[in-house]
Amino acid sequence: MAGGLVALLDDVAVLVRAAAASIDDVGAAAAKAGSKAAGVVIDDAAVTPQYVRSLAAERELPIIKRIALGSLRNKFLIILPAVLLLSQFVPWLLTPILMLGGAYLCYEGAEKVWAKIAHHDAHGAGEETAPDEKTLVAGAVRTDLILSAEIMVITLNEVVDETFWSRLAILALVAVVMTVLVYGAVALIVKMDDAGLRLAQRSGAIATFGRGLVRAMPLVLTALTVVGTAAMLWVGGHIILVGTDELGLHFLYEAVHHVEEAVHDATGVLGGLVGWLVNTVASAILGLLIGALVVLVVTFALHRRKPKSAAGSGANSH
Repeated sequence: MAGGLVALLDDVAVLVRAAAASIDDVGAAAAKAGSKAAGVVIDDAAVTPQYVRSLAAERELPIIKRIALGSLRNKFLIILPAVLLLSQFVPWLLTPILMLGGAYLCYEGAEKVWAKIAHHDAHGAGEETAPDEKTLVAGAVRTDLILSAEIMVITLNEVVDETFWSRLAILALVAVVMTVLVYGAVALIVKMDDAGLRLAQRSGAIATFGRGLVRAMPLVLTALTVVGTAAMLWVGGHIILVGTDELGLHFLYEAVHHVEEAVHDATGVLGGLVGWLVNTVASAILGLLIGALVVLVVTFALHRRKPKSAAGSGANSH
């Protein structure tokens, strides 16, 4: 009896060790895959504060919480089942889907650049109205759907050779960790000015620091917008650059890789950093060009549709 119990405990110990090793493997794979999606994560963290910019201070955290819950629903109810099915039955579709998402990111980035150049962001400045929270959250969750899909597909692309259950565990872990990181960072960013105001009410160096924090916040939010736009162009362009290579169109990727290697060899100890910068800048330029092309196509399509709808409304008025 005692011998049987010892054997059972020994079996349990073996299973526990195997489970622990499996958890370690999942954690390591999730960390590696998640790092590949860092650009999209930066973009997500940079974009979201814009949704709560004009809200009352007491509504900022509840709205961020609602957007974060919407992000988790996006990942677990829509994206995770979809990407698992794709990876299981039609894995060859992952690259084209990634490239479509990359093109969307390029479009978003190029549109922001054009809006800044053409000062389109100034429209409606004279009539500030309190935003409808339901509409605001819905818009943020829609944007998150695209960015979350990119994060999950990039992650899946790194672990597509794992077993089904390993893929599921890694994707679920990445989904939770990325959501906590992104919206935790957003919550800290949007509450920094409140913290600064509280510190400013004290005395001495603490008050000075608090006032500096309050003054710095508009600059931080502006910098985040710039970083977010750059990240969109970089990530979108890089996805398309790698995707074209995987689909057999090697010339773009090989040209960038050739320059990257040449710069790497010419800059000695800084070769790794400079080579990465070359690849990043090239990806961002490609992203801007593709995004500008998509903006032109979308703008042309909208202009063509407007006269038709105007003509239709004119005919109806008679």
